[in-house]
Amino acid sequence: MNLPRSPFLMSPGDTALWVVDVQTKLLPLVQDHARVVWNIGRLLEAACGLGVHVAATEQYPQALGSTVDELQGQIEGALAKIAFSCAQVEPLLVGLETHICVQQTALDMLSRGYDVYLAADAMSARSRFDHRIALNRMAAAGGVITTTEAILFEWCQIATGSAFEHIRPLVQQKPPEGGEVAE
Repeated sequence: MNLPRSPFLMSPGDTALWVVDVQTKLLPLVQDHARVVWNIGRLLEAACGLGVHVAATEQYPQALGSTVDELQGQIEGALAKIAFSCAQVEPLLVGLETHICVQQTALDMLSRGYDVYLAADAMSARSRFDHRIALNRMAAAGGVITTTEAILFEWCQIATGSAFEHIRPLVQQKPPEGGEVAE
């Protein structure tokens, strides 16, 4: 029996993974940066294997540097920007900083009628308080707060087949030292 899926669930065909401003000079300043990069890397690997569209931005790269080396191999041509919002596609948002570029993008996209998903464990800010308040604000505006592992299983849909075989090693990975901390 093949029942229809909830409209609140993501699938590879209706999601775009948007990596926001994970840059060399900004990343060391945010909380839990090893966990954030690890989770973004897992989402990028899954997106590549499952055909999910990937896009990335860099906030004023002349000052904040380029996308971090750990992610560059999975991202092609990050778009440089000076505006905080990068609302251009129906996004699954990850990146930096939660309360600035991620939040403004989410609120812009929500106001345009898009469904916006936010991988809370694949984004961060310099302050845990700013991160938490931004997640609350985006949820109050209609954004869906979720986690990397939940997204991987939503994209996979069933516990068999090539999609499941692709994501299985990603969910079995050990987090970086201290990377299991969640808000």
